[in-house]
Amino acid sequence: MHVINELFVYPIKSCAGIALQRAMLLETGLEHDRSWMVTDATGGMITQRTHPRMALIETAFDGGDLAIRAPGMPALRTPLDARALTGAERMRATVWRDTVDALDTGRETSRWFSDFLGVPAKLARFAPEVRRNVDEKWTAPLRTHTRFADGFPLLVVGQASLDDLNARLAQKGAPAIAADRFRPNVVIGGLDAFEEDYVGDMRIRATSGDVALRLVKLCTRCPVPTIDQRTGAPNPAWPHEPLDTMSTYRASEQHGGALTFGKNAVVVNGEGIALEVGQAVEAEIDF
Repeated sequence: MHVINELFVYPIKSCAGIALQRAMLLETGLEHDRSWMVTDATGGMITQRTHPRMALIETAFDGGDLAIRAPGMPALRTPLDARALTGAERMRATVWRDTVDALDTGRETSRWFSDFLGVPAKLARFAPEVRRNVDEKWTAPLRTHTRFADGFPLLVVGQASLDDLNARLAQKGAPAIAADRFRPNVVIGGLDAFEEDYVGDMRIRATSGDVALRLVKLCTRCPVPTIDQRTGAPNPAWPHEPLDTMSTYRASEQHGGALTFGKNAVVVNGEGIALEVGQAVEAEIDF
């Protein structure tokens, strides 16, 4: 049987994630996922690709606030509800080729992130009325949208794929890695290793209704999986893992030789329904 093993949200893009037992599904992905993004002074995204210490920035849901903490920094809070940012200045925020209207969360958050990262920074909040469309090359005829994620509402990873990779790492004496290296939203148990590569539709039987996800594109990997999310830096003994190991068997001809792990997904139906760890999943192979 296929089941949801783990659920993760990453409220601030490229900062530490939160493991949840239950998460509300929206058209844009899991509730609060990538609703905030750290930017430079001009609104360009800042991520672990250039600032790996962002992995040390932890978030938590605390009442009506997102609580933010990092080593050596005072506690910081910002409202979960964008409507609570009364009088917030508008800013333009850029994710790859997309530039959207966003809300500047203020001077206090700007100073906090600037101090921790050592560069001028702001914390942008995705504006609730904005729609950032997903590339229809991968989703047509379905039209959908996302927030500050790289490109899609959800990332799905199979537990067996991670287990297979860790077995290969163990063979060369390298330490095992956790799922958070790949920053998935949904980890599925019961699939064969890399079977998710071939899955098209997934159906999840939730208490309040059925959810349908469509897996649309293999996720090509940047250097972020080399960053230990507990230390904010690569393992000095194995600085290029797991990409070195993945290069021997995960290069995709479809994506110009890029390494792939996990599959991007969109929401076909089920907005407003909660996903929960342990829910049964039906996976349909896309021939």
